[in-house]
Amino acid sequence: MSLNTITEGNRLHIGIFGKQNSGKSSLINALTGQEVALVSDVAGTTTDPVKKAMEISGLGPCVFIDTAGFDDVGELGGMRVDKTKKTIEKTDLALVVFADEDISREMTWIKAFQGLETPVIPVVNKADILTDADGLCKLIRESCGLGPILVSAKNGTGIDELRAEMIQRRPDNYEVEEITGNLAKEGDTILLVIPQDIAAPKGRLILPQVQTLRELLDKKCIVLCATADKMDAALAALAKPPALIITDSQVFPLVYSKKPKESKLTSFSILFANYKGDLQHFINGSKAIDALSESSKVLIAEACTHAPLTEDIGRTKIPALLRRKIGEGLQIDVVAGSDFPEDLTPYSLIIHCGACMFNRKHVLSRIGQAKAQRIPITNYGVVLAKLSGILDQIDY
Repeated sequence: MSLNTITEGNRLHIGIFGKQNSGKSSLINALTGQEVALVSDVAGTTTDPVKKAMEISGLGPCVFIDTAGFDDVGELGGMRVDKTKKTIEKTDLALVVFADEDISREMTWIKAFQGLETPVIPVVNKADILTDADGLCKLIRESCGLGPILVSAKNGTGIDELRAEMIQRRPDNYEVEEITGNLAKEGDTILLVIPQDIAAPKGRLILPQVQTLRELLDKKCIVLCATADKMDAALAALAKPPALIITDSQVFPLVYSKKPKESKLTSFSILFANYKGDLQHFINGSKAIDALSESSKVLIAEACTHAPLTEDIGRTKIPALLRRKIGEGLQIDVVAGSDFPEDLTPYSLIIHCGACMFNRKHVLSRIGQAKAQRIPITNYGVVLAKLSGILDQIDY
């Protein structure tokens, strides 16, 4: 798969954090060898986090995230700092940049990353102009137990050493290796049931379908695709039942009713629940549906932002199914993109999408937030299988 076809959600996310004018943008430019980020002596030049997809030898496909200074001030500055804080949730590897002897803010951020078990590298920038760089490095080491890398983004000093440290500290488990895992192997015949409804962009497949199809082809599987209304014809065209059927979760009941007994069954959403998050925790979380009442409140979280559709799975179909089971009084809130509440305690259940646009770290951070507040969290596909009464018949 080429650089341009690897989606952001499948890349290592490297966040650059530090005070205003600490040289974060210059550091990204030095690491990538490109003028990726705008460099200026004016404080606050970087506002919203800026992302740049790259391929770095030893790190592989990655995304650099240039953030606003965490010492920004004023109402607008506070909003920029809030966006920088949100970046923590998706950061697989953090670089915290130091440029002066007041390290109190930097230490707070390093401790936050350590609390999340996110690999973090202290970087002392501006080695070419610092008067006591060695003393600053010693202070940092004594404060957090981590040895900083001394660099000058301006003249390139220490950049190779920093890249080597990044390769060394790269998390091994930032992404599950395969979408289909042990469900598919070379030579298996796989049937993909792909409804082409209003949610499917004209002329294209949605991202989970594309990624799953590509992986199956790479595994040397024999893949047959059909819309739900052509499933009978697809099965009849095969000499024997498929080893696995992967369906859109919305047509679980129909596909299950037509599935040959020999075939395993799962959905794109359930596969991505495991690929991006913690499927077993999502399955456990779905049990909370049985305890919901009309006085309960449910949060539905979408990873991407899009204009609401009349047949939208998260905004229309799942709420309708839940209210049919629980009652019309059930309260349901919907959030999209980065708009995930810090306080989850008003909710009895969180239902998350497959998160094809998020990296694994981002999904796991939301699961961790829900765990910390003791709020059950589950996934679109898991919920649809449970509400169809077939969750125990699904393979994963």
